[in-house]
Parts: sequence; C-alpha cells; structure tokens
Amino acid sequence: MSRVTLRRGIAPLLVLLALTGCTSEEPSSVQLGDVRRAPVTEVVEAPATVGARASATLRSPAQGTVAKLYVREGDRVRKGDILAKIRSPQAQSQLEQARQASKMASPAGVAMPSVRLPSFDTRAFDRKVAAHFAKARKEAKKVEDARVREQLLEAIELAQQQHKAQTKALGTITAQLNRSINGVLSGVTSGLSSSMASLQAASKSQAKAAVKAAESTVKSLTIKAPFGGVVTLGRVSGGGGGGGVEGLLSQLPGGGGQQLPSLPSGGSSGGTPVATGVPVSAGDTIVTVTDVSTLLLDADVDETDVLLVKKGVKAAVELDAVPGATYTAVVTGIGVTPKEGTTGGVSYPVRLTLGAGAFDDGSEAPTPKPGMSAVTRLTVRESPSAVSAPASAIVSSGRESVVWVVRNGAAERRVVKLGAQGDAVVEVLSGLSVGDRIVVKGADSVRQGQRLP
Repeated sequence: MSRVTLRRGIAPLLVLLALTGCTSEEPSSVQLGDVRRAPVTEVVEAPATVGARASATLRSPAQGTVAKLYVREGDRVRKGDILAKIRSPQAQSQLEQARQASKMASPAGVAMPSVRLPSFDTRAFDRKVAAHFAKARKEAKKVEDARVREQLLEAIELAQQQHKAQTKALGTITAQLNRSINGVLSGVTSGLSSSMASLQAASKSQAKAAVKAAESTVKSLTIKAPFGGVVTLGRVSGGGGGGGVEGLLSQLPGGGGQQLPSLPSGGSSGGTPVATGVPVSAGDTIVTVTDVSTLLLDADVDETDVLLVKKGVKAAVELDAVPGATYTAVVTGIGVTPKEGTTGGVSYPVRLTLGAGAFDDGSEAPTPKPGMSAVTRLTVRESPSAVSAPASAIVSSGRESVVWVVRNGAAERRVVKLGAQGDAVVEVLSGLSVGDRIVVKGADSVRQGQRLP
C-alpha cells in the first residue's frame, strides 16, 4: 500500500474539482461523516535493489597460468580457503632480480683523501753552517784587539741564532700549510661522503621495497578467500605484461609508474572462463567471493519523504522475482549524497537489512539473490489510536490543511494540523475532536456558512 502525498497528489486534484464546481450548473454532492478514533499508518514507498553484506573480486597479481583451480561456480567457501594458484615464472624472476639488486645496493664507505707536505731536511746544511760558524769563531779569537775581537764574536753568535730561528720558522710554515690543505680537503670530502651515503641509502631503500613488492606478488599467486561466501568464477584475457626489476619499481609510490590494474583485462561478458591451464594477465579476474550471510537493501527514497525515515524504521518488501511474498526489513542507515532521478527529482540512498519472507498462505519464501529488484514500503509514522478523518475531507489551502465542520447546520472552515497520513485515513493532531461532524466528500465545493444537510 503506497503512501498518499497530500501536498503533491491531492492539491492538484482539489484545484481541478474546485474549478469544475465553479463552472458546473449543478452543485457537487456533499457527504458528511463523524471524526473517530482509528489506527493510522503512514507508508513511504521506494524502489530498491538487493545487495550482499560484502563482495571481493580477486585478481591475478601477475602474468602466468592457472596452475590449479580448487573451486567451482557457486561453491561455498570459508575464510582462508585456497581458491586458485597461479604459476608465474615472470613473478619469480622479478623476485630474484629484486633480491640481487638489493644486495648490490649495499652502501660502501667513501675514502677520505689526505695530503701531507714533507718537511725540509736541513740537517746536512746545518752541519756545514755550524762548521763555518766554528771556523769563524776560531779566526775571530786570533784578533789581538780585545774590543774588535768581542764585537766579532757577538756578531757571529747573533748570526747563528738568526739561522736557528729561520730553520724553526720554515718547519712551522710547512706544518701550517699541511693543516690548511687537509682542512679544505676534509670539508669537500665530508660533503661528498654525506651525499654519496644519502644516495646509497635511498637506493638500498628502493631495492628493499622492490623485494617486498616482488615477495608480495609471489605470495599472492596463491589466491585465498578473504571471508566466507559464494564463489563466482571470472573470465580472463590471457594477455601479457611488462616485467623486470623496473616493472616492480614502477609499481611503488613515486616509482614513476602505475599500480597493478584495478580493472580486469577481460570483462564479465568476454574472455576465457577461468580453468586450470588457462593463461592469465596481471589484473584478470580469477574469482569473486560474495558474502550472502546477510542480505541488504539499497533503496532510493524521494527527497520529499527522506526526512521521515529514521534508523530502526521497519519496512515490508516485495520482490519482482517472488510474486505473492512479503519480506521484512529494517533501516540501518540513511545517506546524505543526493541522486538525481529520471524525472528530474532528487532521491537519497537508504540502507536496510533484509529479513525473512513469507507467502500469503504463511509458507516460507525463498532467499533472494544480490541484484534483484524490490519495492520497499517503509512505515515512517504510526498512530494506533489517532483522532482520524478521511483523507478526502482534507482541503489544501496554501500551506494550510482545512476541514469543513458542520456547526449549527452550516459549514465552518477549520484549520487542522496533520500527523500520520495513510492512504484513506489521516491523523488530525489539532483542530478536530472525536464526534465532530465534517464534510467527507465534495469538500472542495463547500463555502463558509453554506447550509449542510
């Protein structure tokens, strides 16, 4: 039973009736009724699709051949079960190349060059000079004039001291020069060593990442179920793909390449069915595991109704594939991303958990499959003992809902506030009382003060 939306369905009809009443020569027939207490249920109807709790498409991680297939179409599997094994010499070769590259990328130390200027060996020269100074002293002592002799000896002593000072200064200059040269070389080689170390560390890190990627690919050649569910076999293209360590590095972040294809090379409607011995390409779909332990419903609720839907709201569901059966469902989530409908309106996604179903005779209905179409009827408002009036008694006037009440035999306009709105009966929250006499038919043609039967 679908919901009657008064603001969209009744108002245009009332306007049409009002115009007809104004131009007709005969007055419309008017019927009266009493306001009573009755249960009122408001239902929102929305199209929906059955979905699974989870679904995982498992693809070949590399080019190769299906070495063994352990499952068949429709098999039920448990988490961790082996579904298929792929034989891929290419992946094994990539792993060996990556390991070899990792060994070659081990960092080596950078030699630090040094320069040392040899010190001057002046010992032979010093001996000759010392001999000359000794000979000079000997000759100076032969001078008879004491004053002159003393002056000569002093001059010889001063010259010898100057020679010693010069020799010492030459050694100091050589040592300072050695320190300066080695200081400059140390700065240059230190920066070079740091740069080389960084490059080697980056190379080694990339090589290790390539090894991990290759190991992960080889490990993924054994395809396992990520959770329990039902198996659907894929179809493969059997094409080829690139290889080598460069191919592995291109799969890494920043490696200048792309990740493994996220879409299958062979579509669901083309390619070769998966079987033992069939060649596969990287990214080909091998199996899809669907967890049907819990079935869900994805409904599209119109924007005019979605604000009435809350978590926990119950719904009755009918499936096109199971005529005569009704299933239970409960709202578990309401989305906020709008979806444009075919008629130009906007709807919002509502997620429900699908329960058991039964036929009209009470027998159990079959379990639906993911992808089946359905119609959901969500009970958004219920009032078991409401002050109620027939939906035909309500006249829309702008934003107001109006009812014609019989007072002293004449029509009195009464503005009412509505609650739950069913197909035939609506809940009146204010404006009417149980026992009030109201116009239930032809209300659109009634005027204020009109005499009523």
